[in-house]
Amino acid sequence: MNLPAAQIIAADVSRALAEDVGSGDVSAMLVPEDTQATARVITREHMHLSGSAWFDEVFRQVDARIVVNWAAADGDHITPNGLLCTLHGPARGILTGERSALNFVQTLSATATRTHTFVRAVHGTRARILDTRKTLPGLRLAQKYAVTCGGGWNHRIGLYDMILIKENHIAAAGGITRAIVHARHQHPEVPIEVEVENLAQMEEALMAGAPRLLLDNFDLDQLREAVTLNGNRAKLEASGGVNLDTVRAIAETGVDFISIGGLTKDVQAIDLSMRFDGP
Repeated sequence: MNLPAAQIIAADVSRALAEDVGSGDVSAMLVPEDTQATARVITREHMHLSGSAWFDEVFRQVDARIVVNWAAADGDHITPNGLLCTLHGPARGILTGERSALNFVQTLSATATRTHTFVRAVHGTRARILDTRKTLPGLRLAQKYAVTCGGGWNHRIGLYDMILIKENHIAAAGGITRAIVHARHQHPEVPIEVEVENLAQMEEALMAGAPRLLLDNFDLDQLREAVTLNGNRAKLEASGGVNLDTVRAIAETGVDFISIGGLTKDVQAIDLSMRFDGP
């Protein structure tokens, strides 16, 4: 997805600052109000950058006199000890915004970096790496943007932009075919995907005209058989049990998509450091 709208980024930052700054930064007040400072942000590990707009917005809201100059752009690979950006302005404001700004960049860059690792692993196959709805609460659009910074693709954004018919929907609706019929009747303009757990369910979904199938926890032999059975009638998405040890073999079965919840829910923040260089 493209960078979220400015008002969404501003709202994300406003919430972060409200929980961190509260009634005021009593530590930053130890520094004289007129003190100016220059700082730089570096990474201690390999990373793909994401979240610069959230970083900028933190300092815009804290003190618009702070100037941020970026040495890299979202999506860029940065090596250990590499420079992300420099800041100059009132020292109090830089100190107040430091943690919130770094939290955004280290989290979103972690998502971008992990995504890129999976994208690189399936290079040369037809498979696209997808995210899921397993995102950090309140940061869905930010994390889905970060996935694209790492070279991945977005699945549905929420419950409103795609109908994903899963096992509980199938049970409650009275079967795969009936669920698809209801979906088309109620929301004919919304894309449909059907989760299937075996080849028999897959065949039923195909006969009912499902345009996209989620193959839930299929092993490699089942995935290869599913690709053959499908005959390009629907787009196929593999999900479940995907990690860096398995993703290449899954991609080589010929599926169109591989969705990975761990891109957004199992991230380990990038190790970043902000260092003051003086006035």
